[in-house]
Amino acid sequence: MNIKNLVFDMGNVLIHYNASHYVEKYAADKADWPILLQEVFQSVEWIRMDHGTITEEEAVKACCKRLPPRLHKTAAQLYAHWNEDIPPIAGMEALIVRAKAAGYGIYLLSNTSVRYHNFRKNIPALTHFDGEFISADCHLLKPDPAIFDAFCAHFSLQPTECLFIDDLAMNVYGAQCAQMQGIVFYGDVAQLETKLKDYGVNLPAVQEVTL
Repeated sequence: MNIKNLVFDMGNVLIHYNASHYVEKYAADKADWPILLQEVFQSVEWIRMDHGTITEEEAVKACCKRLPPRLHKTAAQLYAHWNEDIPPIAGMEALIVRAKAAGYGIYLLSNTSVRYHNFRKNIPALTHFDGEFISADCHLLKPDPAIFDAFCAHFSLQPTECLFIDDLAMNVYGAQCAQMQGIVFYGDVAQLETKLKDYGVNLPAVQEVTL
């Protein structure tokens, strides 16, 4: 294998994303947690925002039509503030810095809404990336192989030279259908580094890199 580029998902790869945590944070009554999780984060509108086919304002309005009036404010708060609680995955930035030092191209490919452009500054690891490609901008969604094709075309990359890392197996399969290699990330950065070696990606020792 001749891997030249590492392509990372964002949620639960670069940062922690926990919809249940956000619901519990903004809704005081536990009895409301299931419906808010369902009607906000598990809704068609949430997917459509990632697809770039609906605005956040439109999504909030549609969501509130399915919720009792007492939950409208909470739903709006969830849409507006969930991204304020996105701590980094421990150890991932350091791994990326080492990969960058080894000469690999570092890219982002994520299903996310246009809100990303407002909160990306709060993800330190992105300062090391060579390019970012999000679903809402291209109106395509993982795991559709078309988004991987569009990503490679946009950055003039060969798919067979790209290794995609995502926390969802279905998205890794989509990458494989587009001729990329892929690794499912289960939250363990040390385990990820071991898997990278299976693809010929050997990173320099920590002491050899300035973090």
